[in-house]
Amino acid sequence: MAFPIHRPRRLRRTEALRGLVRETALSPRSLVFPMFVCPGVGVKDEIRAMPGNYRWSVDLLVEESKEVYGLGIPAVILFGIPEKKDEVGSGAYDPQGIVQRAVRALKRSVPELLVICDVCLDEYTDHGHCGVIKNGEVDNDSTLELLAKTALSQAEAGADMIAPSDMMDGRVGRIRAALDGRDFENVPILAYSAKYASAFYGPFREAAGSAPRFGDRKSYQMDPANQREALREIAMDIEEGADIIMVKPALAYLDVLALARRQFAVPLAAYQVSGEFSMIAAGAANGWIDRELVMMESLLAIKRAGADLILTYFAKDVARILRR
Repeated sequence: MAFPIHRPRRLRRTEALRGLVRETALSPRSLVFPMFVCPGVGVKDEIRAMPGNYRWSVDLLVEESKEVYGLGIPAVILFGIPEKKDEVGSGAYDPQGIVQRAVRALKRSVPELLVICDVCLDEYTDHGHCGVIKNGEVDNDSTLELLAKTALSQAEAGADMIAPSDMMDGRVGRIRAALDGRDFENVPILAYSAKYASAFYGPFREAAGSAPRFGDRKSYQMDPANQREALREIAMDIEEGADIIMVKPALAYLDVLALARRQFAVPLAAYQVSGEFSMIAAGAANGWIDRELVMMESLLAIKRAGADLILTYFAKDVARILRR
């Protein structure tokens, strides 16, 4: 039947009607807040390219995390900035490393908060790559051993979840075996399964000081042109033991997110990365867009495409809006 019998605008006339038939909803309970932890005491260092986001010393990270949890956000993911770097990223798996110290402090002070630890070497290597360099290239298999050591040290510190982001082949299986072999079989793995070699990571690399000193990461992160390959990567990670899989970045890869949602019956995460955040923040600062409206619309798009949980630097802002 055609107009005038069917008038879709009838259900758009008021906010109450729109809310009644709304198909997608955001909740603070589905958000994860990324946080950067650095050495020192009393440090709150704003990241130039990500206004409103900071590098925190452990003491202030704990206080900030109390506020995060108080807003109804159930989880944070930690990225470490070590005191020194070396060619094998030893700070990543040091039991007294910056992330390990932060995990212990958080579990003492905010025990209900889920603490997720990113597992990668790029923040800790002096060359900025995500693994061991041999003959000018990132060596996959020797890197796996260091990733497993990193995951174990984080689990021993009290991490609730391990999140490998390096994109080495076989890393999920190697980490799962290491965790299970040390009685951490109940620690889940959130795998960055479809992580693309994206230009949207620039602000993060400024925040963490993790830009490669030579070359790029295209030999291990995914080609932005590829969609089917993402499904293969996801399937392999699930087979190796991943409990949650992730697509990263989010907005430029909503097609991949939607395909993954249709094909795989596991929890699905998406990372609204630093470049996505910074574009919205910069546009709003210049008066070109409405920060709140664009922020919420972008996150609704990610949720609508199929994400169960979203890692976003907007998490606190969104939680405050949803509590109004």
